[in-house]
Amino acid sequence: MNGAELWIALPLLLLAIGSLLTLMVGALTGNDRIAHLVAIATALFAAHWSLQPAPLMVFPFSVPSLGLSASIVTRTFTFFFCLMAAGALVFSMGYNQQRALRGEEYPATLLFATFGMVALAASTNLLTLFLGLEAMTFGFYILVAFDLKQDASGEAGLKYLLMGAFSAAFLAFGIALLYCIGGTLDISQAMRRSLVIGPVHPAVLAGWGCLLIGMAFKLSLVPAHLWTPDVYEGAPAPVVAFLSGGSKAAALLLLLLLLPQAGDACLLRAPLWGLALFSMVLGNLAGLLQNRVRRMLAYSSIAQMGYVVLALIAGLAGGSGGYQAGAYYALAYGVISLAAFGAIAVLERNGCGATLEEYNGRGTTNPLASGVLALALFALAGIPPTTGFTGKFLIFTSALKSGEIMLAVIGILTAAVSVYYYLRVITCLYFKPAGNAAQGHVSFAEAVVLLAASASILLFGLFPSSLLNILKILG
Repeated sequence: MNGAELWIALPLLLLAIGSLLTLMVGALTGNDRIAHLVAIATALFAAHWSLQPAPLMVFPFSVPSLGLSASIVTRTFTFFFCLMAAGALVFSMGYNQQRALRGEEYPATLLFATFGMVALAASTNLLTLFLGLEAMTFGFYILVAFDLKQDASGEAGLKYLLMGAFSAAFLAFGIALLYCIGGTLDISQAMRRSLVIGPVHPAVLAGWGCLLIGMAFKLSLVPAHLWTPDVYEGAPAPVVAFLSGGSKAAALLLLLLLLPQAGDACLLRAPLWGLALFSMVLGNLAGLLQNRVRRMLAYSSIAQMGYVVLALIAGLAGGSGGYQAGAYYALAYGVISLAAFGAIAVLERNGCGATLEEYNGRGTTNPLASGVLALALFALAGIPPTTGFTGKFLIFTSALKSGEIMLAVIGILTAAVSVYYYLRVITCLYFKPAGNAAQGHVSFAEAVVLLAASASILLFGLFPSSLLNILKILG
């Protein structure tokens, strides 16, 4: 391996070695806290790598022999995934201790899932892309079911495993069909050969159909969404923060790597149109009926992914900035999810239950966690000046520019409907009596992550241009 290959593969090597080191340290010391600290340091070190200017020896930032690249978009998402992992690990330290969730396997597996995300972000090869996605998903199979004392966690893990295996089969078959037609695993060449102007080969239609079915499961798009509420409610809250923000962004990145390089991709408009429509409508209507906060946010995530698919549809038309808007919102939603479920992890550790009524008055007993949760809910509702508002504005603007007027109007109306169930939670936090709730405690590390996520929600909402300039390469 030469210097260029080593530099590009360095974040993957860091995460892989860090995962093994976490297991060894935990086994030798018997101290879960030390294992968590090693994992956090590894994630931060890998994030730091992505900020370093690339040396001239790695130009043009791609190593075909490894199927990896180090483009600006790759390093942006690598930075995002690693910081998400570090944040989830910080929340896990107190949460796992309170729930008696022991074992160095937890932080090591979370790093392994991050390894899969980073491999996906760096992929220039269909095989590397698939392996990265499934490495990430395999890690979440374990993390979702980690709370062995809770029946709901085991049930969530089983459902996620079954649905994940089902989607993996479709993805693998779809990639195999596209490889048969394109004759190459290189993403750019395979995509250009799969959708060409003129008659489309039936195997290409079948391949893209399988890919979209598999991605519908990964993104919780209707009708492949039924696992989502149970997983969000049964898994440990820090895991849900990483699953909701990190894995959804990784799955969306997969589509953002494939669609812009496809030829006449407008052929995919009809299935994507249906996925976006039903996800936005059903996700928000089902959210209105929920009395449990995690399930409400699960249905909210279904609707949020519908908005991002709307951006992808706009991107198919070209020149509307749809792909750029979709990538921006994927990152924005990740930060919002970390803030929301990180705050929920703190609240649950301090005795808060699952139903709306148990959030009553938490704004006075747990002011920091409640304030961050309220801000995250405002962002999900698309209220300015949050990054949620900016992301939705970019998505709906790109949809209108591309001529998707009906779907954009439906998206705006469903987003307006969603404000009601977000405000229900905020009303419980601040306008209802606390009852016998005890004063909550937030550790210094948790406070730093919550405040950093909140600052990101506001700063990237007010000043999105720096991030948009990085994502401009997506179109």
